[in-house]
Amino acid sequence: MGILSRTSYVIRSKLNAVLNRAEDPTETLDYSYEQMRDQLQQVKRGIADLTTQKKRLEMQKRRLEENVEKHNEQARAAVEQDREDLARKALEKKKAKMNQIEELERQIADLQNQQDRLIDQKDELQTRIEEFRTKKETMKARYEAAEASSTVSEAMTATGEEFEDVGRSIERAEEQTQDMEARAAAMDELRETGAFDEVLTDKDQIDRELEQVSSDSGVDAELETLKSEVGASGADEADEEVELDEDVEAELTELQDEEN
Repeated sequence: MGILSRTSYVIRSKLNAVLNRAEDPTETLDYSYEQMRDQLQQVKRGIADLTTQKKRLEMQKRRLEENVEKHNEQARAAVEQDREDLARKALEKKKAKMNQIEELERQIADLQNQQDRLIDQKDELQTRIEEFRTKKETMKARYEAAEASSTVSEAMTATGEEFEDVGRSIERAEEQTQDMEARAAAMDELRETGAFDEVLTDKDQIDRELEQVSSDSGVDAELETLKSEVGASGADEADEEVELDEDVEAELTELQDEEN
């Protein structure tokens, strides 16, 4: 195979592949069905033409038969008048008409045979067309069902891919949310530890330590004050208890003296 032949073969293969992909089977089936119906119409027209020709020959045959009968009467009349010459001519015409009738009968028989064959072909073609129509509708239904199933499958595949993209988007959003939550927690922790205050003030570490010592001294002084107050209050309560005890003893002494 030469280069040109191989190239031509490849081109034809590509074109056939493109045509096969572009071809709609339902349209092909409908087109084939219409072609078969056209053939059936042609057969019917052929039958009608043959029938017309046969009827025309049958009409011509009837006219010839009428002429034969007419020539037969003419010959009889001529014989009765002793005109043998006229009788002979009438019989000769009768013979010619009869020969024509025989030829017409053969032609009519041939047309009848052709008509019968065409009618058989028409009936067979009609049966095939009906069978093809049933198969065509079945094939179209199967193709449309397969096409719908393919469309659904493609849609589900596309939806699955979209779901994968959505899943990845959700994962990224979740990661970003976790990062934001961690950042917020870190900010809260820094705020609670006072790190933000350290950043925002211009005091150094020594200043903060001095302030802490001053604060601690103030707390200690207030604590001593509270202790002193609490101690004084406790001494007063003790004196009161001593006085109460002396009063109780005096009353008991008086009671004993009265009993005695």
